[in-house]
Amino acid sequence: MAIDIGTLEKRYFDGCKRQGIMPNKAIVAALFKAKIKKARHETCTLMVSMDDLRDVDFYPLLDLLKEIDVSEVDAVDMVNKSSCVLGGEYASSLLHAISKKLRVVDICDISFGKDFLLDLAQRGLSCQVLNLRSSHFRKLSMVGQFVRMQTLNLDFSTSLTSFREDCFSCMPNLRFLSLCETRITNLWTTSAALEKLPSLVELRFQKCLYCSDMDYSSASPGNEINEDMSSSYVELGLHVDLHSPSDEVFSHLQLDVDDEDMGNYDIVQDVRSSNEGSSDDSEVDFSGHRQDFEQLELAPDRTLGWNELTDMPNEISFGTLDMQHDDLFPHELVNLSPLTSTATKKYISRHASPICYEKHYRDYMIASLPNLKVLDNLPVEEVERERANDIFSQHFEYLPYNRRYKESVVSLLQQREIKSNLSCTPPSKKQFSTSRISQCFYSRSISAAIMGSSAWPILHPLSITSGVLREERRNFRPRQFEYHPSDSSLMVFGTLDGEVVIINHESGKIVRNIPSLGAMNSVLGLCWLKRYPSKLIAGSDNGSLRLYDIKHIPAEGGWLHHTPGSINFDEFDQLTSVHVNSTDELFLASGYSKNVALYDIGTGRRLHVFADMHQEHINVVKFSNHSPSMFATSSFDQDVKMWDIRQKPIQPCYTATSSRGNVMVCFSPDDHYLLVSAVDNEVKQLLAVDGRLHMDFGIASTGSSQNYTRSYYMSGRDYVISGSCDEHVVRICCANTGRRLRDVSLEGKGVGASMFVQSLRGDPFRNFSMSILANYVRPSSNSEIVKVNLLESKDHEKSHNYKQQHHSVTGMGG
Repeated sequence: MAIDIGTLEKRYFDGCKRQGIMPNKAIVAALFKAKIKKARHETCTLMVSMDDLRDVDFYPLLDLLKEIDVSEVDAVDMVNKSSCVLGGEYASSLLHAISKKLRVVDICDISFGKDFLLDLAQRGLSCQVLNLRSSHFRKLSMVGQFVRMQTLNLDFSTSLTSFREDCFSCMPNLRFLSLCETRITNLWTTSAALEKLPSLVELRFQKCLYCSDMDYSSASPGNEINEDMSSSYVELGLHVDLHSPSDEVFSHLQLDVDDEDMGNYDIVQDVRSSNEGSSDDSEVDFSGHRQDFEQLELAPDRTLGWNELTDMPNEISFGTLDMQHDDLFPHELVNLSPLTSTATKKYISRHASPICYEKHYRDYMIASLPNLKVLDNLPVEEVERERANDIFSQHFEYLPYNRRYKESVVSLLQQREIKSNLSCTPPSKKQFSTSRISQCFYSRSISAAIMGSSAWPILHPLSITSGVLREERRNFRPRQFEYHPSDSSLMVFGTLDGEVVIINHESGKIVRNIPSLGAMNSVLGLCWLKRYPSKLIAGSDNGSLRLYDIKHIPAEGGWLHHTPGSINFDEFDQLTSVHVNSTDELFLASGYSKNVALYDIGTGRRLHVFADMHQEHINVVKFSNHSPSMFATSSFDQDVKMWDIRQKPIQPCYTATSSRGNVMVCFSPDDHYLLVSAVDNEVKQLLAVDGRLHMDFGIASTGSSQNYTRSYYMSGRDYVISGSCDEHVVRICCANTGRRLRDVSLEGKGVGASMFVQSLRGDPFRNFSMSILANYVRPSSNSEIVKVNLLESKDHEKSHNYKQQHHSVTGMGG
């Protein structure tokens, strides 16, 4: 027979007497209310407010909760709304004392600390509804047992940026997930994590409310705890009608919409709906930083704008549903009425996470999550799902090389081997050509299969150890880097302190370290010679230019100013870029001027200075990869120009104009195209022969005039990688179609350690690999080179981490 509530009450008093403490008034009141509800034959819910608990209340309450599962109490709600004195280890034990009847857990972990959160994430909870406002979550990894959970609300967890791969694998029954006012940004990793939720039907990254349907008089006050609270939690996924207004699913937020709140939003006109710096070339994660709870005021009725946390402008506004303009981000909300495609509905969008600012965000999420029925409080009708699939296919690549289905790597390897063994006779030329095409097909298919197995690319900060003196720890500050053109293991980087360092980036060992000569200066220009792979040109911002032959430089120090094989060139003032032609005979230098200098590598002489080639300073100069006389220049005057040395470049071969100042230009590996990057994500591909536009990649701008964008080719000329100095993401786009393949997000360690893209290069020897020169926002942090391999497996990462733990290594970031 179940223990009645009166007996529970008596046992609680006896427990307090044994501990020598007075019964807690809040617990006594909760038991009294539960007893009254039971007498009225109502749902008997025991609501425990942890705000009212002290450590001394722990043992009597723990004994009480251990008997709940065999009592007349129908459900228990554990609520923490503000800072409290109860220790985190006590709070954790109380939550785990109930195994069957724990219904709602509503807590803010600011009171309990990181250890409490780690325990929750690793052990799990038996509750049906979890509302967690956390200041410690950065990369969500809830790997414990959450089998009974149906609703998870992480709204206002303002440190949460991403998910680990297996984050939701232990939540098979989760139906409702809310992530408003978090810092989640990456469409690819987010959708891949959410795909692990087979029961998910409602998702929210922002709160979208129809103005015409809103009843302002019904808004309930903020975050008060009252005896009717338990009934509001029933709407959180326990008994939800999906045809009812979607916001009821998360009604515990008790969102106020009053005249004062209305003043926080701009008004947008009705819209109809339809179908559619300087340049250069040059785990749950926990943070030691505690957000001030009173300052952030994480209570759900607080209108906490994203612009209070970052420099991103707050574009959340009154609006209307519009399908005509498919670039209406952050919301990109559409009219879902089955009656007409021209009807309009006004809405209010509140507490949007930055992922909502991604172009085609809504279409991407709907296409990626086929079981989703409600997104951001708006129902997903069949007509919108069809449209979302079309938008997805137009603007995104599901897998590389437009592969539409995930395949097994093992199966592809078996197919390749079987095909290669079919013929035992030497192939003819025609057969050889077919064989080459087949190998290319399998290579691309295998790459697509590997990338399809995980949306989480492996990021390794480049670690450095001296070749001889392993105990020597160095704090390099890299400013520019280049892969070696023929040795896949070598890379050179120049530092802000004027050093030139050749490193084996596979082992992390320094091969050569050339110290700075004279005054401190930044190395901004680096270029290897192709026919003489031991030589490279280095240029610094103080104008110095020098050729180094690493064969004549001692491995550990002892380098002299007049080393055999080294050449000093005439200075080029305020240098930013150098580049060598395809025959290793000439190189060009540009900088903060309108001029370009031409040098003869063999003699060490400056042959010519081409004056006034642009109206403003020339950021980058690039020779073509195959023609020794053709080169391109890009300038902040918004022009890119093609030149031919044989014509004594007085007039360009042609001029192509961007809408903003140009930061970068480079040739595709086969010289068919020019890749042009202008300020704030204006990235275009031009035909190298005449400068006509071939592809506009359509990357969304941020509105910042200081957001310098740099782009390069990756995997031959198949894909383009692009990053900007005001953003923490590298975008990967197909060079043939312009469709976005994936975004790679950079994440530093600790809150406030945001990383941004200073420069980047595609690995010339490895498909879908690159390195990124990343800067931290914190002035005290050094920049570092981060290696990215989109085809690297998790097993390889574990092996890499094991090796890192058993070797003496020093991170470049210090």
